[in-house]
Amino acid sequence: MAQSVGIKDVARAAGVSVGTVSNVINRPDTVASETRARVLSAIDRLGYVRSESARQLRAGRSRIMGLLVLDMGNPFFVDVARGAERAARDAGLGVMVCNSAQSAGEEADYLSLFAEQRVRGVLLTPTDASGRNIDAFRRNGIPFVLVDRVADGTTECSVSVDDVAGGALAVRHLVDAGHRSIAYVSGPPGLNQVRDRRTGALNALAEAGLGPDCLRELPTERLDVSDGRDAGARLLGLAERPTAVFCANDLLALGVLQAMYAAGVGVPDDLAIVGYDDIEFAAAAAVPLTSVRQPAVTMGALAAELLLEEIETETAPHEHRRVVLQPELVVRRSSLSAR
Repeated sequence: MAQSVGIKDVARAAGVSVGTVSNVINRPDTVASETRARVLSAIDRLGYVRSESARQLRAGRSRIMGLLVLDMGNPFFVDVARGAERAARDAGLGVMVCNSAQSAGEEADYLSLFAEQRVRGVLLTPTDASGRNIDAFRRNGIPFVLVDRVADGTTECSVSVDDVAGGALAVRHLVDAGHRSIAYVSGPPGLNQVRDRRTGALNALAEAGLGPDCLRELPTERLDVSDGRDAGARLLGLAERPTAVFCANDLLALGVLQAMYAAGVGVPDDLAIVGYDDIEFAAAAAVPLTSVRQPAVTMGALAAELLLEEIETETAPHEHRRVVLQPELVVRRSSLSAR
């Protein structure tokens, strides 16, 4: 394997000092034109490429912002990344996107990697409910902003959606359509979003004079289509099947929809379905999916802007802010049965 060309090789080929090569690269106006031309010729001839990572390590300031999300297979987080990347690029930074896969262990590994790479800051959707990973990362002194989450016991900046309001929007819509027995396919119970959306669902039932027994919770280990299909199979096996389902995200809802289609259960006539996130695939499903829309791109952009504000005021006190966005119900055919 060929060895990479270093700055010493360029200096040797041009007959100058390493410092002169560095000046040509970083401060070309300080070098005589003849010397500068000789160094540039050597750079071109040898194919030298400056090591940006080495330069950043020497300066102690990376041009990279870290983004750690729960699941890059979920289009919601792809949209969050798009928003963050746009804001970071406008500030001259790149984004290193990593996927914790809803694993506290992988989250800890990636946070350690961010610390080793001395990233300028991190956007984080935490999966570790204990908060230990955040506590350990905080000791590195690297700014971070929570995305789609407000973690208990933290004071850092965050950008989230009012998931209690979102859960209420979903179930209020189903109650208004005449449903009195509703399943909640919830995902991992340790996630704040799952709990908040359930709280909102129960609030909507209470508003309608209905008790919590009208909501049948079906937890899943993951927030993906496969677990949604599994929840759909469990739903089909219930002796008294609910007439509607509210799912904690759209991937679960799409899995439930697949399970109903395979079993010959009509949606929405036999079972109404409401998802959460309003990902692109929701409108394109075989039965277009009613969903609670989260402004994912806006969330990513706002989180990045908060992080950039904190980075720019590293030597001055920074006032942490919690931004809470409002969700919106997008009604489609999956919930429009007449009861």
